[in-house]
Amino acid sequence: MKIHAGNIILLLLCLVLVSGTLEVNGLSYDYTASIECLANPLKPQYGGGIIVNPELNEGLKGWSTFGNATMEHRKSENNSFIVAHSRNQPHDSIFQNVHLEIDKLYTFSAWVQVSNGSDVPVTAVFNTPTGFVHAGITIAESNCWTMLKGGLTVNASGPAELYFESENTMAEIWVDSISLQPFTQEKWKSHQYQSIEKIRKSKVKIQAVDAHGNPLPNATISIEQKGGSFPFGCAMDKLILSNTAYQNWFTSRFRVTTFENEMKWYSTETSEGHQDYSGPDAMLRFAKQHNIAVRGHNVFWDDPQHQQGWLKSLPTKRLTTDAYWRARNIVTRYKGQLIAWDVVNENLHFNFFESRMGPLASGIMYNWALKADGATPLFLNEYNTIEDSRDWKASPKAYINRLRGIQRVLDNYKGRFGIGLESHFVTPNIPYIRASIDYLATAKLPIWITELDVQSGPNQALYLEQILRELHSHPQVQGIVIWSAWQPQGCYRMCLTDNNFKNLATGNVVDKLLHEWGLRSFESTSAATDANGFFEASLFHGDYEVTITHPSVTNSSLVHRFNVAPKSESHEPLQLKLFA
Repeated sequence: MKIHAGNIILLLLCLVLVSGTLEVNGLSYDYTASIECLANPLKPQYGGGIIVNPELNEGLKGWSTFGNATMEHRKSENNSFIVAHSRNQPHDSIFQNVHLEIDKLYTFSAWVQVSNGSDVPVTAVFNTPTGFVHAGITIAESNCWTMLKGGLTVNASGPAELYFESENTMAEIWVDSISLQPFTQEKWKSHQYQSIEKIRKSKVKIQAVDAHGNPLPNATISIEQKGGSFPFGCAMDKLILSNTAYQNWFTSRFRVTTFENEMKWYSTETSEGHQDYSGPDAMLRFAKQHNIAVRGHNVFWDDPQHQQGWLKSLPTKRLTTDAYWRARNIVTRYKGQLIAWDVVNENLHFNFFESRMGPLASGIMYNWALKADGATPLFLNEYNTIEDSRDWKASPKAYINRLRGIQRVLDNYKGRFGIGLESHFVTPNIPYIRASIDYLATAKLPIWITELDVQSGPNQALYLEQILRELHSHPQVQGIVIWSAWQPQGCYRMCLTDNNFKNLATGNVVDKLLHEWGLRSFESTSAATDANGFFEASLFHGDYEVTITHPSVTNSSLVHRFNVAPKSESHEPLQLKLFA
C-alpha cells in the first residue's frame, strides 16, 4: 500500500528472506541426520559418494575382511547389509579401499546395528599412510539401525582402508547405507558462504517513490548498521570490575558473556553455609550496564576434582539437602536475569553426584532448577562432543541419550532445554564438527558453543578462524562464547590479548570476523536506486538506519531505524515517510 499526502516521499522497505538449498556447482551439502533407531536404514547420503556398493545390493562387491572377522552378506525383507562376525579383536571387521586426497574435506555416514546388547559404541576408522583417522562414532543397538555421521581430512593423499570397530567383540557389526563424499576447499567454503547468506542475513529491497507514487530513480539510499543480532561473546573474569583497559576492550566487542568461575559452587560457598554472591552480583551489574547478556555457569559440576573439601565429606542425605539449597538459592537469585543456565557441567564424563546421590541425580538437579526458574533454558554443557571423534562417552549419540534421560526424570519434559558444546579444540576436524552439529540439531533444541578455545601452538589463530567460520555458518548454531577470560598470569588455554590489551593473533582473528559478520566496526552502504526507484542489499540481521537524498528532496535529515530479523514471516513492505 502506498500513502499519498502533499510533499511526502515514501520509502518502501521489503525484507525478503533467502531460501532454498545450498547449491554449489550442482552439489549441495546434506545437513540431514537421524537420532532415531529405525527398523530399516535410510538411503545413503549422496548416493554413497565414492563408496562402491554402498547399499550392499551387489553382494559383497567392493568389501573385504579386516583382521580376523568373518564377513557375510545378509538380507532382511527387502534390505541387504554386510555383517562382520566371529570377531576376537575390536578392529576385526569389514573394510573397503578408498583413495583420499589431502586437499579434500570428506563427509561420512553409515547405518549400523549390533547383533546383541545395547549402547554398544561403533567407530568408523580410516587406516591411512600417516595413521588411523577416526571419522565418527555412534552408540549402536540390536534390533534397529542407528545412523553414524562424521567426517575427516587427511595429512597426505593416498590409499586408505575404511573399516568399523567396536570394543564389544561379542557383538556382530552390521553395516548398511555407507557414504563418503569429498568436497573441495572451495565448495566447502561456498557452503559456508551460502549458509550465512541464508540464515544470518536477509535481502532487503527498498523503493523510493514521490508523493504521487512515482519511482525516484538515482535517489541515494544510505544504510548504516547500528548493531548486530548474532550472540557472539567471550568469558570474563572478575578482574574486569577494576581494570578500565579490560573493560574498554571487552565492551567494545562483545554482547554476551559467561563468568568463568564466579558463579560456580566452589566460588560462592567456600565453607558450608557461608554464601557470598558479591562477585557475580557485581559482574552482573556491570554486564547490564553495558547491555551484555549473561549465561549462567554453572549450578553443579560433576567432576570430583572441582568439589569443595567440605562437600566431599558430607554424608549422602546432607549432601542432597545442601545441593537442593544450592540450586534453589542461585537459580532463584538470578531468575529472569540470565539467558541460560549450565545446570550440571560435564555430566557425560564425570559422575560425582550420581555416585553419591544415585543414578537420577542429574535429572533431579535439573528439576530443582526448573522449579526455581521455568523460563530460562537449561543446558547440558559438555566437551569433546564436536572436538574429538574418538570419545564415545561424549559422542553426539551419547549426548542425546543423556539429555533425553534427564528430560524423562519427574516433569522435566516441561522444561526448556538447550545443547551446550564447550568446544575445547586441539586440531579441528572441520567435517566432523559440521556433521556432529547436524546430528545434534535433530533434537530441535537451541545449540550454543559455550567455551570455545584452541590449544596453544603455531596454528592456534589459523585453527580458531577455521572453527569460527564453520560454527557461525552452521544453520543450527544460535550463539558462540569464546573461553578467553583475561587474567594477568594467563588465560585458561587461549588469550585474545596481551596484558596491555593489545590483540594477539587470536584477537585479530576475532576482530576480523566481528567486522565481517556485521557485529563490530559497522560500515555504511550507499547506492543509487535504479530506473524503478529500487535498491537491493543483503544485510546481516541487526539494527539499521536509512536515509535518502534526491534533487527533489529539500530535507534529507529524517532518519528511519529498522531491524532486520531472522525467520521473519512478514513480506509486507515497511513504509517510511521522508518529507521534502
